[in-house]
Amino acid sequence: MTDPATTSPVDALAERYWERLLELWPTTATLYGDDRYDDRLEDPGPEGRAKLRRLHETTLAEVEGFEREGLAVEDRITLDSLGVVCRLQIEQDDQGFHELRVVDQIEGPQTLLPQLVQFQRADTPERLERLLARLRDYGRYMAANIEILRDGIRSGRTAPRIVAERTIEQLERLLAIPIDEAVVPRLVQVASEADRERVRAVVREVVYPADARFLEVLRTEYLPHTRPEPGLWSAPDGATLYRTQIRAWTTLDLDPAEVHELGLAELEEIRAEQRAIARAAGLGDDIAAYRTQLAEDPRNRPATRDELLERARQDVERALAAAPRAFGRLPRTPVEVRPVEEFKEKDAPFAYYLPPAADGSRPGIYYANTYDLASRYFSNLAPTTYHEAVPGHHFQIALEIEHPRLNRFRRLGSRLVGAAFAEGWGLYAERLADELGLYRNDAERFGMLAAQAWRAARLVVDTGLHHLRWSRERSIEFLREAGLTDTDAIIETDRYIVWPGQALSYKIGQREIER
Repeated sequence: MTDPATTSPVDALAERYWERLLELWPTTATLYGDDRYDDRLEDPGPEGRAKLRRLHETTLAEVEGFEREGLAVEDRITLDSLGVVCRLQIEQDDQGFHELRVVDQIEGPQTLLPQLVQFQRADTPERLERLLARLRDYGRYMAANIEILRDGIRSGRTAPRIVAERTIEQLERLLAIPIDEAVVPRLVQVASEADRERVRAVVREVVYPADARFLEVLRTEYLPHTRPEPGLWSAPDGATLYRTQIRAWTTLDLDPAEVHELGLAELEEIRAEQRAIARAAGLGDDIAAYRTQLAEDPRNRPATRDELLERARQDVERALAAAPRAFGRLPRTPVEVRPVEEFKEKDAPFAYYLPPAADGSRPGIYYANTYDLASRYFSNLAPTTYHEAVPGHHFQIALEIEHPRLNRFRRLGSRLVGAAFAEGWGLYAERLADELGLYRNDAERFGMLAAQAWRAARLVVDTGLHHLRWSRERSIEFLREAGLTDTDAIIETDRYIVWPGQALSYKIGQREIER
């Protein structure tokens, strides 16, 4: 927490905002190692949303009441960041965007507890009681989300059919997991068999039935009302919703048509670099032939899930060893490599990162997806590791969390201020890894360029789906042509469908950082 003796009035406002936000978003508190609210879940219903809106309205009024002249630079950055967050939260509330978010195969409400039990501690009697209270609250939490499903049916703000179908399939897989496997991360911390049975009982009597009810409403009531078209343009007032989502993810008011053309131009520049590697391999300008060569090389594929994870760990260590050549400060907090959980691996991206606890009690976690192992090439894994872990998200986020002079909103809440800085840094880190000599060979350098091309293609596909009315099939085919495997082209397209605008943050952010 910021030292009260050195806190400015702006820091005090940011602290009040963050403290109230954690109370309203208790699982966010848990994520950062703050266990005060470990016994409760968010209130996604009307009362909870009204409280959240009031927080953003009152905070925005205070932000706008500050006289900026003479303020320190950090105070001005804090005020600007708070203003962006508050305005966007109010605007999205006005637009009823929560009705579109409730069905989501990546971060929907059904994914909350399986992820939460991986980092909520239950290793003392008091912490166990908090976990049990939170599990008991799950029925209320999912009932509120069911009402949001019904609100969406009434307003017409429903998910595309493919998103609902993926979410239904995921819930079916989740409910098929034996209870011991579902809660095993907690059971190993719970001392007695009697206490383990208490956890099992709540999962059996509250959690699984709540998920089953959500699944039933999705199947029987919601699915017939889903949108057949994948793009946000097909929702009521979809063009306005999309412009808001572009600002929400990038903080910039961008014209979708211009972003589309920018993506095409970036893609052509990257292909020129790829052609140079293909020529060096004796394949002329045939990028596709070089890509096929990589795909057919058995040395470029992990034989087992453990081999993929071990290669990722090796790349993290190599990057950490090289980092002092480019960085004057390194994070104190370590980063761990873990596999994406099996129930969600079919719907999850190739990899993603979860930040460490603010008190250092939990490391940063780099999740690598081991699904469809034959398509998980080492040449693609290397730039992904440098993006998600070191020197990418782990450096940016852990150093931010560890910063001794920033208020908690600035240290912990930067993800609220869009994603363009974080994802732009991750993409920049892939290029920085090349400058540091981390790529072992041209195959991995080509993998880096393929990753850059993929993010340029995102500019094209996201605007194609949500502005130019592309079909899902056209998006998948475009990503295949850009170099993605069939598996990734499908998963990524469905990710762009469910998160309009998020895919723009990578290249937009990288361009701003390089500029």
